[in-house]
Amino acid sequence: MASSELRKELEDYLKNLNIETVCVEHPEVFTVEEMLPHLQHLSGAVTKNLFLKDKKKKGLWLVSVRHDRTVNLNDLAKKLGLGSGSLRFADEAAMQETLRVGQGCATALAVFGDAGGRVRLMLDGDLVHGGHDRVYFHPMTNAATMGLTPADLLRFLKETGHDPVLQSFD
Repeated sequence: MASSELRKELEDYLKNLNIETVCVEHPEVFTVEEMLPHLQHLSGAVTKNLFLKDKKKKGLWLVSVRHDRTVNLNDLAKKLGLGSGSLRFADEAAMQETLRVGQGCATALAVFGDAGGRVRLMLDGDLVHGGHDRVYFHPMTNAATMGLTPADLLRFLKETGHDPVLQSFD
């Protein structure tokens, strides 16, 4: 299914939940640095996202943090109780299989595609409790960025069956 069709499904799902979003169209981007110039006029928290696998337990994790955070995979593995050296970047095939998105599109909104509930989600606690008007993610495509309120993000995640692990990344 094309990313535009998946995006439309996501938008319809959010509309059915009465979740209002702000969306910015931009060229395809693959890094936060490429995306930021298109979002300068917005207030809120821009995110970066990591799609990871636990090499021992074969679990999949999607980690969404504020774009200016540093994420140390060894520290993150310890916080998750997985042991140092357990986390690796998952390949694009795993992303396609579970989230139905490709490189550059795995964000907290992409759990919409994870009907089987295989992916666990970790959110930077600041995204929820940092007082941001909106938090921004790609909506199943990296050619747009969508913002929603932190409360609406949590409601969306709960509705998709993805109760996030909140973690401090200070």
